[in-house]
Amino acid sequence: MQEQDRRYRLLGRAHAEAVHLRRRLEAQAGQGTVEYVALIILMALLLAAVVTAVKAKGDAGIATTLVDKLKDAIDGVGDPPGKR
Repeated sequence: MQEQDRRYRLLGRAHAEAVHLRRRLEAQAGQGTVEYVALIILMALLLAAVVTAVKAKGDAGIATTLVDKLKDAIDGVGDPPGKR
């Protein structure tokens, strides 16, 4: 009887640990997405600041080229590599 109680306790503890581990992993599921979105937003703000600063100096050539290349890159997302 004592051996059976020990097995039940061991299985109960293993189950509790498995449930605890699963919950910890589920809690972190969306963390990477949030970090990538924040990084993309930061880069967009930095790029907007650079374009605005260049336009303010009067040299819109590089700003226009940069914006055009970015628009082409965004429009080309999902196209096959040979089409670009």
